[in-house]
Amino acid sequence: MTVTVWVDEWQMQCCGENFVSGGVVSWSLMDADPEDYVGIVGEERAAEIDFCEEHHGQGEQGPTSLEVLSIAEVHCRYAMPPGSVDKVHCPVPGTAVLIPVDRATGRAKAQPDARFAGYLVTARRVTDPSEDPSEGTVARGR
Repeated sequence: MTVTVWVDEWQMQCCGENFVSGGVVSWSLMDADPEDYVGIVGEERAAEIDFCEEHHGQGEQGPTSLEVLSIAEVHCRYAMPPGSVDKVHCPVPGTAVLIPVDRATGRAKAQPDARFAGYLVTARRVTDPSEDPSEGTVARGR
């Protein structure tokens, strides 16, 4: 069973380790709330996100070993919402650009009129062959 994991660009830049497609990572995962990602990747893609990768101890599970199957950089536009007085820039829905890559470093080539937001990673749990195969799946994070 595959899972989709969101990796924030700031988490990677702060204390993340580079990873590659085909490699194995050990991540602390948190269940993802798709609503948190709708503005960045759109409703359809947000619904696919099972977990987010977390480095800072906010209610995370223990480390999970995952084989990375694919990586996509996510870029989107940010702007102040209409009528906002907070001067806070938020993702602009419908502006996401996904770029398949083989390596994630926390840095991405600038895209016209879009800012790097993070990675969508498709992965599958790595199991120890001595474990019960029925325990080798990751529960869907909803």
